[in-house]
Amino acid sequence: MTRKIKVSELPEFDMAEHLPDEQAIAEYLTIVLEENDPAALADALGTVARARGMSDIAKASGITREALYKALRPTSQPRFETISRVCAALGVKLVAVPVHGERAHA
Repeated sequence: MTRKIKVSELPEFDMAEHLPDEQAIAEYLTIVLEENDPAALADALGTVARARGMSDIAKASGITREALYKALRPTSQPRFETISRVCAALGVKLVAVPVHGERAHA
């Protein structure tokens, strides 16, 4: 007989521990962007910044560490400039691609 595992017995999953390089970061952010949820993007950028070291990303982006934590929490609505600077510090860029199967002006 198989023993049931309780959710409380599972180890906590931290995505930040599974982003070893820029390729993994880019793939993760692409998946999040496909959800078209600004709060999820802010949270994902915060996760990636933690994976790379929040202090290092703050320094590379020219944004204070405290402001970065505030801008990248799930409930925030960071400015595009902030997102762009964080992406540059992370070594990734956001790109536009056509939406297949949908009309461009829909």
